[in-house]
Amino acid sequence: MSPALAGVLQLTALTAALALAYRPLGDYMAAVYASPKHLRIEKVIYRCIGANADAEMRWPAYLRGVLAFSAAGVLFLYLLQRVQGGLPLSLGFASISPDQAFNTAASFVTNTNWQSYSGEQAMGHVVQTAGLAVQNFVSAATGMAVAVALVRGFARSRTGDLGNFWADLVRGTIRVLVPIAVLGALVLVACGAVQNFSGIHEVGQFMGGAQQTNGGAVASQEVIKELGTNGGGYFNANSAHPFENPSAFTNLFEIFLILVIPFALTRTFGKLVGNVKQGYAILATMGVIWLGFTALMMWTESAHGGPALQAAGAAMEGKETRFGVGASSIFSVATTLTSTGAVDAFHSSFTAFGGGIQLLGMMLGELAPGGVGSGLYGMLVMAIIAVFIAGLMVGRTPEYLGKKIGTREIKLAACYLLITPTLVLGFAAASMVLPDALGSMLNTKALGAGSHGFSEVLYAYTSGANNNGSAFAGLNANTPWYNTTIGLAMLLGRFLPMVFVLALAGSLAEQQPVPQTAGTLRTEKPLFAGLLVGTILIITGLTYFPALALGPLAEGLS
Repeated sequence: MSPALAGVLQLTALTAALALAYRPLGDYMAAVYASPKHLRIEKVIYRCIGANADAEMRWPAYLRGVLAFSAAGVLFLYLLQRVQGGLPLSLGFASISPDQAFNTAASFVTNTNWQSYSGEQAMGHVVQTAGLAVQNFVSAATGMAVAVALVRGFARSRTGDLGNFWADLVRGTIRVLVPIAVLGALVLVACGAVQNFSGIHEVGQFMGGAQQTNGGAVASQEVIKELGTNGGGYFNANSAHPFENPSAFTNLFEIFLILVIPFALTRTFGKLVGNVKQGYAILATMGVIWLGFTALMMWTESAHGGPALQAAGAAMEGKETRFGVGASSIFSVATTLTSTGAVDAFHSSFTAFGGGIQLLGMMLGELAPGGVGSGLYGMLVMAIIAVFIAGLMVGRTPEYLGKKIGTREIKLAACYLLITPTLVLGFAAASMVLPDALGSMLNTKALGAGSHGFSEVLYAYTSGANNNGSAFAGLNANTPWYNTTIGLAMLLGRFLPMVFVLALAGSLAEQQPVPQTAGTLRTEKPLFAGLLVGTILIITGLTYFPALALGPLAEGLS
């Protein structure tokens, strides 16, 4: 079987699995967030944290809950790393330095999972399980809660109420993420992933000598890192490591976990607003972009010219032979079009144009299908922009789902769009003029290092500000400058957009729905899905094309 055919068959199987899970999972999540009842374990949690889960919140109160909970998470995870040296099961690892502890705490609380360290050489079992794995659950649940709050903004009228953050957080964790993660961990363990608390031991190598390795609660963390679109690896090699991703089947299963909730949330959206066709329109937009990027990546990696690549049959450098080009391309697109950041191949080793596709996927805002929760609310903001553009074309006041898109709404949507490019381009520009930051590029003497070195820096801040977490190897990001600035990019790139999303949701929830007329733009039709795709690509292209031209495009054409 040719590599190209194998890749197509895997993509077909993945699409079929996602289609089968779409309706039941989407309907289940809609029922979870719409249910008036609380489970017994949820009531216990509410009493422990002192929350009234039945109290409705307007957007400022909802936002305060998001920010307070996240700030507590950053503080706890920072302190846990700083005292690691005195904790049991630390495997003899020292406490983490202040700048790296801040970077890691910001990373996992913001659902980014950027790692400027080697997991198996820095973090003990307690930090991995009680710190990092816990944040994998609750950061994903926080994103889902904000998305549901925005959906309620469309669904409710003249109340301003968006639900209760604490109820949404707990339900997303207990009823959605934990059950799927338990089942997924059993699948990974059955297929060979490691799940233990073993210490460090030496293992012999095939060519002689020995190396040190350790185990850990790998399978349980692997499943939630993919399911929650987190991405942080237990080991430095991430999902290319056989302890995390043992076979071609587990590789495809992990891609399925990455995509299943973000895609299914479009069904949840349709159910909650009372029109499933609206969910299908958003799904179609996400699907077109995802399939288009995947096909382009597979073609780029398989057909790139050069005698070495032709002899290998494709660009195999940096890719696992267990997976090959097809599966690695599918995984790469899935992880950069969502906020996952997990890798089963080194992204820096992809062809120049392949690396550009990865960068562009993140620059879109990671909304096709995007992160858990963040993909849906990012796409809905883009839908508001598309409706506004359509309204300008025909001279009508723009409306979406029966709500008028006025001056306040479009300002909030525009602020949402401007945050990430400002962080990415601002920090990347500063890094290119500071000697200490430039010194972190380890391949400055390599062929094309100017373009590729710039791509490494651009990728780092694109990944951080978009809460992705993947990286181009070759950039030493474990320095005070990069730890601090990428940490700030992750925090600001996560929570500033949430401020505008929740303010937008509150504004929409206060409105009285307007009746549909003959002149109303039908946003459930293929025409609107096409307009939305075009809007996303044009806005991203206009924003980032100069930076892409200096990096991957220049490298690919050199």
